[in-house]
Amino acid sequence: MIRGSDRALIVRVDTGTAELIPDPDLPDAWLLRLNGTAQSHVNLNDPTLIAFDYIRRFADVIEAVCPPGPLDVLHLGGGAMTLPRCLAEMRPGSAQTVVELDRALSELVATRLPVTQDGIELVTADARAALEQAEPASADVIVADIFTGAKVPPHVTTVEFARAARRALRPGGWYLANVMDLAPLMFARRQAATLREVFGEVAVVADAALLRGRGTGNLLLVAGDDPAGVRALVRRIAADPTRARVEHGPRLAEFVRSVRPRWDE
Repeated sequence: MIRGSDRALIVRVDTGTAELIPDPDLPDAWLLRLNGTAQSHVNLNDPTLIAFDYIRRFADVIEAVCPPGPLDVLHLGGGAMTLPRCLAEMRPGSAQTVVELDRALSELVATRLPVTQDGIELVTADARAALEQAEPASADVIVADIFTGAKVPPHVTTVEFARAARRALRPGGWYLANVMDLAPLMFARRQAATLREVFGEVAVVADAALLRGRGTGNLLLVAGDDPAGVRALVRRIAADPTRARVEHGPRLAEFVRSVRPRWDE
């Protein structure tokens, strides 16, 4: 069922209820809410104008840690495909596969917010299943933005999942994940500890206030094997006007102290 009010849409999708709400300040820009939670914001006129800080940080991280030129990117979690649209503009010639579990949501986005950039393929599948079926050494970047409501599903939070990600990455590739947490950030700490079981270099990027235990927000987990990439990331985030901070090295070791990695049960 679709209902419209001032161009807003309320749609029943496979995982609940989606709302497409027009941005009152920007023509052809839309907010996607899924089960009451703001999930994506898309500017169809200029996909590089990103409203959500954590999505912009995804793009900043990729620019910092990856060499120039086209990339092969696997996105686990689709939503309104804000980041794939942006990367298609920033990195022309990139090949991007977007995995989204909710077929009805994908059809809504394709119909109402069509993707016009080249090189973006949408696949309906479970994120872990798609990752485990990916060809070895086939991706330069894997982006995990996977939520059921406001929570990350448990089966994509384990050491085994991280190992599948590393298997799918090329040498020098990077795994990036978005999580939400609140003080004392136990979920984010355990996810960082989990990634440290698999990757040689792990960093956490978030607002400084959140890392000090204030409020609720998004944290980006960055994992790979290249120390130079992490150093470049620190320099890039140091210029972030929102006062983001990167935890890595000894500070990350302290961040995950006394926290155990999560394994499949």
